[in-house]
Amino acid sequence: QVQLVESGGGLVQPGGSLRLSCAASGFTLDYYAIGWFRQAPGKEREGVSCISSSDGSTYYADSVKGRFTISRDNAKNTVYLQMNSLKPEDTAVYYCAAGLGSWYVPLNGADFGSWGQGTQVTVSS
Repeated sequence: QVQLVESGGGLVQPGGSLRLSCAASGFTLDYYAIGWFRQAPGKEREGVSCISSSDGSTYYADSVKGRFTISRDNAKNTVYLQMNSLKPEDTAVYYCAAGLGSWYVPLNGADFGSWGQGTQVTVSS
């Protein structure tokens, strides 16, 4: 059974950091592009970051560029999203998603076929 499980969310003060993990089971992440998306209450889903399967190239939305870093550890079948200098506007449920085919920017959730259940990130003092 193909499954993605996010972890690492929580409550953090503005300026703080969190590292989200996306662990895969039932399939090997090596062959998949992995995207991180987020959705805040009352807002549309936003594609935050992505890492390709082939050459490890990465993409970041302008809203997180310079603050977030995506990486993958194929040995652990896990992708990470390091989030630094967090802002209240980063508050959202964060989802990771896996896709076998091509992906384009800005990220489109339709290009990713498998999704995790999400993890809540709250940035507040």
